[in-house]
Amino acid sequence: MGKRIVKYLFIIVGSLIGIGFIGFYIWSQQTYQASEELYRRVTEIRKEGSWIIFEPETSVDTGVILYPGAKVDPEAYSYIAMKVSEQGYVVSIPEMRFNLPIFDINKANDFIEDYPNIEDWYIGGHSLGGVAAASYAIENLDLIKGVFFLASYPSSGNDFPSLELPMLSIYAEKDGLSTPEKVLESKELLSKQAVFYQIDGGNHAQFGLYGSQKGDNEASITAEEQQVKVINQLVNWLRDIKSN
Repeated sequence: MGKRIVKYLFIIVGSLIGIGFIGFYIWSQQTYQASEELYRRVTEIRKEGSWIIFEPETSVDTGVILYPGAKVDPEAYSYIAMKVSEQGYVVSIPEMRFNLPIFDINKANDFIEDYPNIEDWYIGGHSLGGVAAASYAIENLDLIKGVFFLASYPSSGNDFPSLELPMLSIYAEKDGLSTPEKVLESKELLSKQAVFYQIDGGNHAQFGLYGSQKGDNEASITAEEQQVKVINQLVNWLRDIKSN
């Protein structure tokens, strides 16, 4: 009798775990898709395996990896990637396991291994993607030359404040998720070399091109205006590091 009860308990627990995983998987696949505006601006997107890649025509020695936000189509960041690449950088955006960067923190390893000619690597991301990128960077300081955050900040308990590591934090005035207050409160979690830049009138979703996002505020500038500011700040930051 006791063995039968234990058997039934195992079956029930196993079934609940299975149902829970199925529910989680379905939820994780309900993503924010890249908008029509993105495809009007980017007509060619090169994909290799689970990576979106933009490369300039000339040979370069610097690579940029951009982790997407949680449940956001990686293609939504293709405009930023394309424009940064045009300035002389290999730029890549990965697909993430379950569309959640926190489950694929070490994804960057795959791309870095495929590009042994790249000498300097920079990594960052949007929202949860920035958190995951920072977690990767702190464990791979021999590879990563700098970290950038788009409406994001690192998790607590890291060693960034004690490091001389270039960092860039771009945030938006009307962001309803990674609010300016949250970003500025996180200053102590970044290195002393961190540069902060606020996009006036910008919001959370316009760091990509995927439409509006639940919990966000309405922007008072266009998505194009916000994207251009992101691109300019990111490129200038990269150039400043290389010139020093």
